[in-house]
Amino acid sequence: MIKSSKIKSIKELVKIRNTLRRQGRLVVFTNGCFDIIHRGHIECLRRAKSFGDVLIVGLNSDSSVRKIKGEKRPILPQNDRAEIIASLEMVDYVLIFREETPSNVIAALVPDVLVKGGDYVKGNIVGSKIVESGGGRVKTVRQVKGRSTNNIIQKIVKRYGQL
Repeated sequence: MIKSSKIKSIKELVKIRNTLRRQGRLVVFTNGCFDIIHRGHIECLRRAKSFGDVLIVGLNSDSSVRKIKGEKRPILPQNDRAEIIASLEMVDYVLIFREETPSNVIAALVPDVLVKGGDYVKGNIVGSKIVESGGGRVKTVRQVKGRSTNNIIQKIVKRYGQL
C-alpha cells in the first residue's frame, strides 16, 4: 500500500511548521478521532481551513480512541482513518498521536489557530493556553446538528441489529 505524503511524523511536522512560520503562513490545527467520517467532520475541517493557510489534523491513534471512547471503538483502524483524512482537499497534513490529548503535539507545533467543534468550551480546550501564549487564536465551530459517529453507529445497529 502507498502511504499518503500528507501523513507525517511530529519530527517532520515541526520542520514544516518552522518553514511555514518563516514564510508568514498561518497554521491551523484541529484534532479528533474521525472514526466514521460524516458531514459534521467535513464542515468542521472546511471551517478550520478557512482560518489560515495550512491545516494540520491530529488524529487519535487506535489505543487513544479506546481510552476515550471505550473498547468497541474505533470502528476503522488508525491508518485507514489517516488515509481518509489525508485525501480531503482542505487537509494539508495528518499526524497520528498516541496520547489521549494532543497537548504535546500542540506544544511542539504552536499553531497560529487552534480549532475545535462547538461542543467544546474555549477555556477547556486542550492546548488553548499554549496557542494563546504564542500569540495565536482559539476558535470553535458550530456542530452540524444530528451528525455524529455515535448517531451513525446507532442507526446501523437499529437497522441491522446486533451482528
